[in-house]
Amino acid sequence: MTFPEGFFWGTATAAHQIEGNNINSDWWELEHRADTPCAEPSGDACDSYHRYPEDIAIVAGLGLNAYRFSIEWARIEPEPGEFSRAQIEHYRRVIDTTRQAGLKPFITLQHFTTPRWFHQRGGWAAADAADRFARYVEEVLPLLTRDEYVCTINEPNIASALSRLSEPATMQTAGLPAPDIAVSDGLSRAHHRAVEIVRTAGAHAGWAVATQAFHALPGAEEQAASYAYERETRFLQAAREDDWLGVQAYTRTFIGPDGPLPVAPEAKVTQTGWEYWPPAAAFGLRQATKIAPGVPLLVTENGIATDNDQDRLDYVADAVAHVRAVIDEGIDVRGYFYWSLLDNFEWASGYGPKFGLVAVDPATFQRTVKSSARWIDVVR
Repeated sequence: MTFPEGFFWGTATAAHQIEGNNINSDWWELEHRADTPCAEPSGDACDSYHRYPEDIAIVAGLGLNAYRFSIEWARIEPEPGEFSRAQIEHYRRVIDTTRQAGLKPFITLQHFTTPRWFHQRGGWAAADAADRFARYVEEVLPLLTRDEYVCTINEPNIASALSRLSEPATMQTAGLPAPDIAVSDGLSRAHHRAVEIVRTAGAHAGWAVATQAFHALPGAEEQAASYAYERETRFLQAAREDDWLGVQAYTRTFIGPDGPLPVAPEAKVTQTGWEYWPPAAAFGLRQATKIAPGVPLLVTENGIATDNDQDRLDYVADAVAHVRAVIDEGIDVRGYFYWSLLDNFEWASGYGPKFGLVAVDPATFQRTVKSSARWIDVVR
């Protein structure tokens, strides 16, 4: 397959999932509560806070040309208005090392975690949440350069659902927890403020939305549209004036008259229990361009949790072929990022699901590149 000149091929990570000991974050606090919904705490994670040069070298060695990663708000602003120069310089080194390796940095400013103090003061639902986030974005603005791609907030729709993760009454047998509308509104306001700030550095601003490939059963079209609005649609609409829009996709969800349905018993599933469905990214791209027409698109996350390297290669090759078909339809798609570089901390699921191209020994942190890590050789 051939792709447009300048197409970005990359892999992705998130700070809390790989760095380790992010003790000032709200997720660290959640992981250590007596009633935690998490399978285990993140702990040392992959120790990438110290081993990032090795990780970046692996990305470059795989023949990719881009690396998506996040900087950690909870490290940079551990107390309200108190910014750590040392932590800002740490992330400057991460970004510089990425560029020196010949990779295009795609920088995410907020990937699920927030400082504890922010969460304790109301989080994204607080009246001044956008002001607090804007203050942080302004502080890290010197890290950004002209033509950088910057993701303000990762998966705001999932963040809104996860804000109610520990409320059993909001859970369902399938699908996402009911979103918190106040959180969704706060995330949208914060995003728009951040876009304005990021653009002053000459960088390209957008955010990444988890598209979930909602499939309505016959007669359930209205129910599907209603279910999707607060869980996906409104966040794609919010990107209509952005410089780019990230699509993150893994599987699909069927919606019946009573809401989302469990995965069919006969379906092939991954380690997360999701249906194995490689067209997910292409479906998300088509949905995104329908709702936010004319906005350049990127697949900022797509991948599979499995211990079977052949399944990983097959999934990626099929997914990329579907993305190529979307480009042939005239949709402006500028990159594809596999999730994830490393086997890492997968939030409430802990370290069970293996999305990574690289295995990490939890005791020694030794990196072992999997055979499927060379997927780029298969798809182009």
